[in-house]
Amino acid sequence: MSLPMTRKPTTPGEILREEFLRPLGMTQGDLARHLRCDVKVINRLVNGRCGLTAELALKLASAFSTSPEFWLNAQKAVDLYNAARRVKKLPRPLLKAS
Repeated sequence: MSLPMTRKPTTPGEILREEFLRPLGMTQGDLARHLRCDVKVINRLVNGRCGLTAELALKLASAFSTSPEFWLNAQKAVDLYNAARRVKKLPRPLLKAS
């Protein structure tokens, strides 16, 4: 098991806003039109009201010449961080580590 995270990971929405939209001078509406999706999807992601889907990861990867794994790994880090804060006690291991 890895060490607990002390800092909340950066969400895919924050990455999208700060590293892509702002530097490119793009609005959420511009991106939604380019991706052919509802602007509400982009807005919810950017504002942290929903997580990233695999489908959107594929579209963002294509649009910004990144990999889908880049986006999905960011979401996975957030999900694990949030889960670690909800789970108070983990069960003991069933198998010994080799």
